[in-house]
Amino acid sequence: MIIGVPKEIKNNENRVAVTPAGVIELSKIGHQVYVQSTAGLGSGFTDEQYEEAGATVLPTIEETYAIAEMIMKVKEPIEPEYKLIKKDQLVFTYFHFASYEPLTKAMMASGAVCLAYETVEKPDRSLPLLVPMSEVAGRMSIQEGAKYLEKPMGGRGILLGGVPGVRPAKVLILGGGVVGTNAAKMAAGMGADVTIMDVSLPRLRYLDDVMPANVNTFMSNEFNIRELIRNHDLIVGAVLIPGAKAPHLITRDMLKEMNPGTVLVDVAVDQGGCIETCRPTTHQDPTYVIDGILHYCVANMPGAVPYTSTLALTNATLPYAMQLANKGWKKACQDNRELLLGLNVINGEIVYEGVAKAFNLPFAPAEKFL
Repeated sequence: MIIGVPKEIKNNENRVAVTPAGVIELSKIGHQVYVQSTAGLGSGFTDEQYEEAGATVLPTIEETYAIAEMIMKVKEPIEPEYKLIKKDQLVFTYFHFASYEPLTKAMMASGAVCLAYETVEKPDRSLPLLVPMSEVAGRMSIQEGAKYLEKPMGGRGILLGGVPGVRPAKVLILGGGVVGTNAAKMAAGMGADVTIMDVSLPRLRYLDDVMPANVNTFMSNEFNIRELIRNHDLIVGAVLIPGAKAPHLITRDMLKEMNPGTVLVDVAVDQGGCIETCRPTTHQDPTYVIDGILHYCVANMPGAVPYTSTLALTNATLPYAMQLANKGWKKACQDNRELLLGLNVINGEIVYEGVAKAFNLPFAPAEKFL
């Protein structure tokens, strides 16, 4: 198969979909890999390293899309890329369709086959291609939150871990999944007073067993959220419903109940956000203030640590990419239900129910195309 790896053009997105090590693995079983020039530079990989690994380096994004049967990316295509995507071309990347209708309709119009990292799902309901970036984003949410709690950055002027004689910051984490667990580990390690909320009692029992003593668990409901936001300094939104929009757990009216300078970090922003007042921001312009509350809502947080993120992502995606390349997408999805669940749009039709429901559009089962 001919695989194209374009350079990411989203604001401050420095990750790349395939490392030189990944190129070696694909090339040695007969696949041709074309990498756009400088695609790997942001992650520390040169064109020469890709060529040594067996890739052909192309000068432009247009040539990379034009030659490829399968496009491997990190972030969803943005508007300048829509016209480059061809009918029947397989695009394997993060899409997060349910949060952005124009992207959904553009991919339907393209006639491409869109297989989304974030909805590839194992039998135990885990999301193997979302996990590595969720681990990075969860840890980064605390790193960034601690920074923005500083007074010059607009926060309350509170040191996350406190010092002897002064209480540490209080951190509230909404969601006990991969993002929330990693956020809680990071915040606890820095000495904060942490509360993690979830709707699953078995999950809270598990977290209560494995977390250090400075992490408390609490059942997530509107009453409890309203109680806790009044005295917490950093609040992390870590809610995910695979392939669908996140619910709004913090509404606009709740902001007035928080202390001025409270920091909100919404890791769910690329799925619409679990905080009503959140809107996607960029690494270049990451924050804004509403009602005295600082919002950090960068939609591609792992893009700030591209070396770590690219290696973690390729570790997870490469085995699936090899199945798609070896068998073609139809046979690979017939043989592996995990990949089947990754299909979101095929030849103009939505084949993932959560996306169809988000925009009240017709749904067709993916099996129809297999």
